[in-house]
Amino acid sequence: MASFRSLKSAIFEREERKQQYQAHIRGLNAYDRHNKFLKDYVDFYRKGKSTQDKLPIKTDHDTLREGYRFIRSEEDDMDPSWEQKLVRRYYDKLFKEYCIADMSLYKSGKIGLRWRTEKEVISGKGQFICGNKHCDEKTGLASYEVNFSYSEAGENKQALVKLLICPRCAEKLMYKKQKEKELVDGKQKEKRKRKRGRTKNGGDTDDEDVMGDEKRRKGKKASTSTDDHRTDEDENFDEFLEGMFP
Repeated sequence: MASFRSLKSAIFEREERKQQYQAHIRGLNAYDRHNKFLKDYVDFYRKGKSTQDKLPIKTDHDTLREGYRFIRSEEDDMDPSWEQKLVRRYYDKLFKEYCIADMSLYKSGKIGLRWRTEKEVISGKGQFICGNKHCDEKTGLASYEVNFSYSEAGENKQALVKLLICPRCAEKLMYKKQKEKELVDGKQKEKRKRKRGRTKNGGDTDDEDVMGDEKRRKGKKASTSTDDHRTDEDENFDEFLEGMFP
Protein backbone atom coordinates (compact mmCIF):
# COMPACT_ATOMS: atom_id res chain seq x y z
CA MET A 1 0.00 0.00 0.00
CA ALA A 2 2.80 2.39 0.91
CA SER A 3 4.67 1.59 -2.27
CA PHE A 4 1.59 2.34 -4.37
CA ARG A 5 1.15 5.67 -2.61
CA SER A 6 4.79 6.64 -3.19
CA LEU A 7 4.57 5.58 -6.85
CA LYS A 8 1.44 7.66 -7.32
CA SER A 9 3.09 10.67 -5.69
CA ALA A 10 6.15 10.32 -7.92
CA ILE A 11 3.98 10.18 -11.03
CA PHE A 12 2.07 13.29 -9.99
CA GLU A 13 5.28 15.18 -9.22
CA ARG A 14 6.77 14.22 -12.58
CA GLU A 15 3.66 15.35 -14.43
CA GLU A 16 3.58 18.58 -12.46
CA ARG A 17 7.22 19.35 -13.30
CA LYS A 18 6.50 18.53 -16.93
CA GLN A 19 3.58 20.96 -17.03
CA GLN A 20 5.63 23.67 -15.32
CA TYR A 21 8.46 23.15 -17.80
CA GLN A 22 6.09 23.32 -20.76
CA ALA A 23 4.44 26.46 -19.38
CA HIS A 24 7.85 28.02 -18.92
CA ILE A 25 8.88 27.10 -22.47
CA ARG A 26 5.69 28.52 -23.95
CA GLY A 27 6.36 31.81 -22.18
CA LEU A 28 9.70 32.26 -23.95
CA ASN A 29 10.29 33.77 -27.36
CA ALA A 30 12.10 31.84 -30.06
CA TYR A 31 15.53 33.23 -29.23
CA ASP A 32 15.29 32.60 -25.46
CA ARG A 33 13.81 29.15 -26.04
CA HIS A 34 16.71 28.30 -28.34
CA ASN A 35 19.24 29.40 -25.72
CA LYS A 36 17.48 27.37 -23.02
CA PHE A 37 17.52 24.21 -25.13
CA LEU A 38 21.23 24.66 -25.76
CA LYS A 39 21.88 25.22 -22.07
CA ASP A 40 19.84 22.14 -21.10
CA TYR A 41 21.70 20.08 -23.67
CA VAL A 42 25.07 21.14 -22.25
CA ASP A 43 23.92 20.58 -18.64
CA PHE A 44 22.43 17.10 -19.18
CA TYR A 45 24.32 15.58 -22.11
CA ARG A 46 27.75 17.22 -22.07
CA LYS A 47 28.66 17.03 -18.42
CA GLY A 48 32.26 17.83 -17.65
CA LYS A 49 32.78 19.57 -20.98
CA SER A 50 33.06 23.26 -21.80
CA THR A 51 29.99 25.43 -21.75
CA GLN A 52 28.08 26.42 -24.86
CA ASP A 53 29.97 28.22 -27.57
CA LYS A 54 28.90 31.80 -28.05
CA LEU A 55 28.26 32.39 -31.72
CA PRO A 56 27.85 35.85 -33.25
CA ILE A 57 24.18 36.70 -33.49
CA LYS A 58 22.73 39.32 -35.83
CA THR A 59 19.65 40.91 -34.29
CA ASP A 60 16.95 43.03 -35.92
CA HIS A 61 18.62 46.10 -34.43
CA ASP A 62 21.88 45.20 -36.16
CA THR A 63 20.01 44.73 -39.42
CA LEU A 64 18.40 48.16 -39.12
CA ARG A 65 21.71 49.85 -38.33
CA GLU A 66 23.34 48.19 -41.32
CA GLY A 67 20.62 48.71 -43.91
CA TYR A 68 19.02 51.99 -42.84
CA ARG A 69 19.29 54.96 -45.22
CA PHE A 70 18.38 58.56 -44.39
CA ILE A 71 16.74 58.85 -47.82
CA ARG A 72 16.02 55.60 -49.61
CA SER A 73 16.63 55.22 -53.34
CA GLU A 74 14.81 53.13 -55.92
CA GLU A 75 17.65 50.61 -55.87
CA ASP A 76 17.14 50.09 -52.14
CA ASP A 77 13.44 49.41 -52.67
CA MET A 78 14.16 46.88 -55.42
CA ASP A 79 16.16 44.64 -53.06
CA PRO A 80 13.86 41.66 -52.20
CA SER A 81 15.83 40.43 -49.16
CA TRP A 82 14.11 40.19 -45.79
CA GLU A 83 16.66 42.60 -44.30
CA GLN A 84 15.63 45.35 -46.72
CA LYS A 85 11.97 44.57 -46.13
CA LEU A 86 12.53 45.04 -42.40
CA VAL A 87 14.37 48.33 -43.00
CA ARG A 88 11.66 49.51 -45.39
CA ARG A 89 8.95 48.74 -42.84
CA TYR A 90 10.79 50.78 -40.21
CA TYR A 91 11.48 53.61 -42.69
CA ASP A 92 7.79 53.88 -43.60
CA LYS A 93 6.91 54.45 -39.93
CA LEU A 94 9.03 57.61 -39.74
CA PHE A 95 7.62 61.11 -40.32
CA LYS A 96 9.74 63.07 -42.79
CA GLU A 97 8.39 66.62 -42.63
CA TYR A 98 10.68 67.94 -39.88
CA CYS A 99 13.94 66.62 -38.45
CA ILE A 100 15.29 66.14 -34.95
CA ALA A 101 18.82 67.48 -34.39
CA ASP A 102 21.59 66.38 -32.07
CA MET A 103 23.77 69.47 -31.37
CA SER A 104 26.02 68.03 -28.68
CA LEU A 105 29.07 68.56 -30.96
CA TYR A 106 27.97 71.85 -32.55
CA LYS A 107 31.26 73.64 -31.80
CA SER A 108 33.09 71.29 -34.15
CA GLY A 109 30.41 71.74 -36.83
CA LYS A 110 29.04 68.21 -36.38
CA ILE A 111 25.25 68.15 -36.14
CA GLY A 112 23.27 64.94 -36.47
CA LEU A 113 19.79 64.87 -38.03
CA ARG A 114 17.12 62.17 -38.11
CA TRP A 115 13.44 61.86 -38.93
CA ARG A 116 10.78 62.02 -36.23
CA THR A 117 9.06 58.99 -34.74
CA GLU A 118 5.33 58.65 -34.12
CA LYS A 119 5.79 59.35 -30.42
CA GLU A 120 7.59 62.63 -31.17
CA VAL A 121 4.92 63.68 -33.66
CA ILE A 122 2.20 63.11 -31.05
CA SER A 123 4.11 65.12 -28.43
CA GLY A 124 4.82 67.93 -30.92
CA LYS A 125 8.58 67.56 -30.73
CA GLY A 126 10.22 69.18 -33.73
CA GLN A 127 7.08 71.09 -34.77
CA PHE A 128 5.67 72.83 -31.68
CA ILE A 129 8.72 72.16 -29.50
CA CYS A 130 12.32 72.98 -30.45
CA GLY A 131 13.77 70.36 -32.77
CA ASN A 132 17.00 70.12 -30.80
CA LYS A 133 17.09 66.75 -29.07
CA HIS A 134 18.10 68.31 -25.74
CA CYS A 135 15.92 71.46 -25.83
CA ASP A 136 12.23 71.84 -24.91
CA GLU A 137 11.76 75.53 -25.79
CA LYS A 138 8.32 76.37 -27.21
CA THR A 139 8.59 80.11 -27.94
CA GLY A 140 10.36 81.99 -30.72
CA LEU A 141 10.60 78.93 -32.96
CA ALA A 142 11.68 79.40 -36.57
CA SER A 143 11.90 76.99 -39.49
CA TYR A 144 15.22 76.54 -41.32
CA GLU A 145 16.01 74.73 -44.55
CA VAL A 146 19.27 72.93 -43.85
CA ASN A 147 21.57 71.54 -46.52
CA PHE A 148 22.44 68.35 -44.65
CA SER A 149 25.77 66.86 -45.78
CA TYR A 150 26.42 63.39 -44.39
CA SER A 151 28.36 60.21 -45.03
CA GLU A 152 26.41 56.98 -45.42
CA ALA A 153 27.52 53.52 -46.56
CA GLY A 154 30.88 54.94 -47.62
CA GLU A 155 29.32 57.70 -49.77
CA ASN A 156 29.05 61.46 -49.26
CA LYS A 157 25.46 62.63 -49.68
CA GLN A 158 23.41 65.80 -49.35
CA ALA A 159 19.76 66.43 -48.57
CA LEU A 160 17.69 69.59 -48.07
CA VAL A 161 15.61 69.15 -44.90
CA LYS A 162 13.49 71.27 -42.56
CA LEU A 163 14.43 71.99 -38.97
CA LEU A 164 12.33 73.97 -36.47
CA ILE A 165 14.42 75.38 -33.62
CA CYS A 166 14.57 78.20 -31.08
CA PRO A 167 16.91 81.25 -31.37
CA ARG A 168 19.48 79.79 -28.97
CA CYS A 169 19.71 76.56 -30.94
CA ALA A 170 19.80 78.56 -34.18
CA GLU A 171 23.04 80.13 -32.92
CA LYS A 172 24.40 76.64 -32.36
CA LEU A 173 23.34 75.66 -35.87
CA MET A 174 25.24 78.64 -37.36
CA TYR A 175 28.11 78.54 -34.86
CA LYS A 176 30.85 77.18 -37.10
CA LYS A 177 29.94 79.31 -40.11
CA GLN A 178 29.78 82.40 -37.91
CA LYS A 179 33.21 81.65 -36.46
CA GLU A 180 34.65 81.09 -39.93
CA LYS A 181 33.12 84.39 -41.11
CA GLU A 182 34.57 86.24 -38.11
CA LEU A 183 37.97 84.70 -38.83
CA VAL A 184 37.86 85.77 -42.49
CA ASP A 185 36.66 89.27 -41.57
CA GLY A 186 39.45 89.56 -39.02
CA LYS A 187 42.06 88.58 -41.59
CA GLN A 188 40.66 91.06 -44.13
CA LYS A 189 40.57 93.81 -41.50
CA GLU A 190 44.18 93.13 -40.55
CA LYS A 191 45.15 93.13 -44.23
CA ARG A 192 43.46 96.50 -44.81
CA LYS A 193 45.14 97.88 -41.70
CA ARG A 194 48.58 96.82 -42.93
CA LYS A 195 47.80 98.28 -46.36
CA ARG A 196 46.82 101.62 -44.82
CA GLY A 197 50.04 101.59 -42.81
CA ARG A 198 52.11 101.03 -45.93
CA THR A 199 50.21 103.78 -47.77
CA LYS A 200 50.80 106.22 -44.92
CA ASN A 201 54.51 105.48 -44.83
CA GLY A 202 54.68 105.85 -48.60
CA GLY A 203 52.89 109.23 -48.39
CA ASP A 204 55.46 110.58 -45.91
CA THR A 205 58.27 109.51 -48.20
CA ASP A 206 56.60 111.21 -51.14
CA ASP A 207 56.25 114.43 -49.15
CA GLU A 208 59.94 114.34 -48.31
CA ASP A 209 60.77 113.76 -51.97
CA VAL A 210 58.59 116.71 -53.01
CA MET A 211 60.25 118.98 -50.45
CA GLY A 212 63.67 117.85 -51.65
CA ASP A 213 62.72 118.56 -55.27
CA GLU A 214 61.51 122.04 -54.34
CA LYS A 215 64.77 122.76 -52.52
CA ARG A 216 66.76 121.52 -55.49
CA ARG A 217 64.69 123.67 -57.86
CA LYS A 218 65.20 126.73 -55.64
CA GLY A 219 68.94 126.09 -55.49
CA LYS A 220 69.10 125.70 -59.25
CA LYS A 221 67.13 128.91 -59.76
CA ALA A 222 69.41 130.78 -57.37
CA SER A 223 72.53 129.52 -59.11
CA THR A 224 71.06 130.47 -62.50
CA SER A 225 70.34 134.02 -61.29
CA THR A 226 73.88 134.35 -59.94
CA ASP A 227 75.36 133.17 -63.23
CA ASP A 228 73.23 135.67 -65.16
CA HIS A 229 74.29 138.45 -62.83
CA ARG A 230 77.94 137.54 -63.26
CA THR A 231 77.56 137.51 -67.06
CA ASP A 232 76.10 141.04 -67.03
CA GLU A 233 78.98 142.32 -64.87
CA ASP A 234 81.55 140.80 -67.25
CA GLU A 235 79.95 142.49 -70.25
CA ASN A 236 79.92 145.89 -68.50
CA PHE A 237 83.57 145.47 -67.48
CA ASP A 238 84.57 144.69 -71.09
CA GLU A 239 82.83 147.83 -72.31
CA PHE A 240 84.69 149.85 -69.65
CA LEU A 241 88.03 148.46 -70.77
CA GLU A 242 87.33 149.22 -74.42
CA GLY A 243 87.16 152.97 -73.65
CA MET A 244 90.48 152.98 -71.81
CA PHE A 245 92.61 151.18 -74.40
CA PRO A 246 92.05 152.48 -77.95
